[in-house]
Amino acid sequence: MGRPRVPLLSRDRIRDAALEMIDLDGLDGLSMRKLATVLGVQAASLYKHYPTKDDVLDDVASRVVGEVRTSAFDEGADWAVGLADWARSYRAALAAHPNLVPYLAGGIGQRDASLRIADVVHGGLVRAGWPPRDATLIGAATRSLVLGSTVGSFSRGFADDVQVYRDRYPHMNQAHLLRGKADEIDTASFELALTSFIDGLGARFEAIGERRRRRRMAPWAP
Repeated sequence: MGRPRVPLLSRDRIRDAALEMIDLDGLDGLSMRKLATVLGVQAASLYKHYPTKDDVLDDVASRVVGEVRTSAFDEGADWAVGLADWARSYRAALAAHPNLVPYLAGGIGQRDASLRIADVVHGGLVRAGWPPRDATLIGAATRSLVLGSTVGSFSRGFADDVQVYRDRYPHMNQAHLLRGKADEIDTASFELALTSFIDGLGARFEAIGERRRRRRMAPWAP
């Protein structure tokens, strides 16, 4: 028999299968042995493409992070528009694969896809007039906001039994309804946090601009 036109294994096929396993069984459900079984090969075959499980995870993370948009910064949009678009697309990418969030929360490390995003965001903020230190803090704070909104669901933690809350917690007599509206509430709470954060940054940005104007008019002024 001739050789198959499509190789039995490829990095893309291994990575995609690993992501499906993580989505289904969580990070603890992924092992090279189980991954090989799902792909119908021997584990040794995987190591020709990925030397370690960490290499697989890193590539999976790069694929997910690659879905995050930073194009608003590239197009020279207002910094607030760019920040909001980045945060929303970041959350959407992570919300589609919540079991991967604990791994991503570990930091960007040396992952090229993550470093490119960080570079674009930081550069866009600095070009807009943010001091480099503030730009770094804004990027870190936005990342924390996004990760916090995807690591778990506030609303799904409630029971849907009215009796659990009605008698003991008089101000939570509607808490049993939260679970049924979890997606709506979780999205709305993220939007509230994001817009409040950006509004607060706007006030800070104006104050920075005012201090700069004063210095230009009177360089000796504090």
